[in-house]
Order: sequence, then C-alpha cells, then structure tokens
Amino acid sequence: MVRVVRFHQHGGPEVLRIENIDVPPPAPGEVQIRVRALGLNRAEVLLRSGSYIETPTLPSGLGLEAAGIVEVVGAGVDSFAPGDAVSVVPPLSMVRWPAYGELASFPAELVVQHPRSLSFEAAAAIWMPTVTAYGALIEIATLRREDFVVITAASSSVGLAAIQIANQTGATAIAVTRTSRKKRALLGFGAAHVIASAEENLEVRLKEIAGPTGVRVVFDAVGGPIFEPLTAAMSTGGILIEYGGLSSEPTPFPLFNVLSKRLTLRGYLMHEIVGDPARLEAAKAFVLAGLKSGSLQPVIAKTFPFDQIVEAHRFLESNEQFGKIVVTL
Repeated sequence: MVRVVRFHQHGGPEVLRIENIDVPPPAPGEVQIRVRALGLNRAEVLLRSGSYIETPTLPSGLGLEAAGIVEVVGAGVDSFAPGDAVSVVPPLSMVRWPAYGELASFPAELVVQHPRSLSFEAAAAIWMPTVTAYGALIEIATLRREDFVVITAASSSVGLAAIQIANQTGATAIAVTRTSRKKRALLGFGAAHVIASAEENLEVRLKEIAGPTGVRVVFDAVGGPIFEPLTAAMSTGGILIEYGGLSSEPTPFPLFNVLSKRLTLRGYLMHEIVGDPARLEAAKAFVLAGLKSGSLQPVIAKTFPFDQIVEAHRFLESNEQFGKIVVTL
C-alpha cells in the first residue's frame, strides 16, 4: 500500500484526499518512480474542478510532473535501472498516468535522467513550463533575435520559462502581468519591459515599446478581452499562440486586426510536442542544454509537504506565486 492523492467528486481543493491504495507494477514500456517531488500545474486544478480537457472516471488521481528514483522498470525498458535519479516530461493523460503519489508510473520515453546538480524539487519544476514555452516559441513561432514577443501571465512558471527562452534567442521579452506588484521581480528576472494590464493601456504601451515594427509573437495564457489590444499592436504576419484560458470573460475575435495584418491565431497544447517522438527528443535536448548552460533554470515559488496537498492547491489558486509550486515527499 502506498499513499496517493485522489478525488471522489469535482470541487475545490478540499475534495483532494490522501489515500492508501495498492499501486500496480509498471506496464511494458513504463518506468515506476519512487516520487520525491511533484510540480503543481493549473491543469490539475481544472481536472479536479471538472473543467479540464479530460473527463476522469471517479475516483481519479491527478498530477503531471514528478521527480524521484526509479523503483521498477517494465518489460522492454533497458534505458533505466532501479536507483536512477529521474524526472518526467508531462504525459498526454494525467488520468492514465497520475503523478500525485509515493509511486507513479510513466512511459519510458517521458522519463529523463536529469543532471546530478539538479535537486528533485528543481527537476519536478522544469519540464512542463520549459517544454510548453519551447514548443510555442521555438518550434511554432521560430522566435528570432529581432522579434518583440509578448508573454502574458508572465509570473507563472510557463511565463518565466518563456522569458528565459526569449532572452536565450536574443528576442525582446515584454512581460504582461495584471498589476505592478510583480513588476520589479519580472524586470529582475530578465524581462525587457513589464506592462501591468489592469493599470496601463496595454495597446498604447505595446505600440510605444515595439514601435512601427509591432509585435510579431504573442504567447498568451489568458484569452478574453485582452485579444483586442494584443492584436492591435501586432505586426503584419504576426502570430498569436494561445495556450490557456485564464480569463472568465468571452474572447472576442479581432476580425479587422486579423484581416488587415494577416495574423495567425494558433491554439497550442504541449501535447503536440509530447505526442511526436522526434519533437519530444528535440525538446528534451533543448531543455537539457539550457540547464547545462544555465540559460534555463526552474523558479520555485513555494514548497509544501505532501501532507499539505490541499493547502498547496489553495495557494496555487490564489495566483500569488512567482514560478512553480512544488510538493515534496
């Protein structure tokens, strides 16, 4: 019997329960990990509350990111051995491969031997944000040195990874956050410019920063009314990559901005990277190279013990964090 987190009904953080259950051995092609740290993500809040892209059968586990020690390898796996220190690229389904538990199994192709210098906490915080930002900015937008790139929800773990990747390519990172409370932190982290969208005129400020060239790339997690000012400040032929939906308001279609500037509005999930073996290997190589050079570093906002998973989810929903929330076991 091992401890795992499950929920028996949809709802707030209070529906999460730590239960003792029998965990099956890894299936062929899988690796089972003795988990030391978990990275928390907004997707887990959505699954728990019943508004995620997956509909689980209840009771359900959850969780996308883990780091720990290999416990057992499934049949056909020869690239890992018990005792290896590893971390996990988020799988296509957290219902099928939930991470919140003392033992968790994952497809071997998603398991990575992380650098020895990386702590379990850092390893559990690196893959979701960096692979998400990499797929959007490098693979899809082909970010260039001369580009202005707008990054909304900039203090999230994905937003911070996007700032690092923009700086790595030499592009100009414009961080958008709701209020000025995190402005100094974002500038200190490497954003070239920071706009507080609830306090400043977003369109005016973007046009002041980018000038007549305009913003070629927008990496947005928010949606809602922000689409109008964002697209108004974009350059001809620009691309807006939408990977979230944090706004509770309707998202207008900015018809005349799209027509006049021939814009591309592109929906994106990191699943398209994870589900393609060649793109997955390229993403892993990119992240490992960034960790080695120091250009990519996970940012941990706060750490909670496993027994405080409910409190960790409450903090996740507060939007107070700067970076990733990590749970340790």
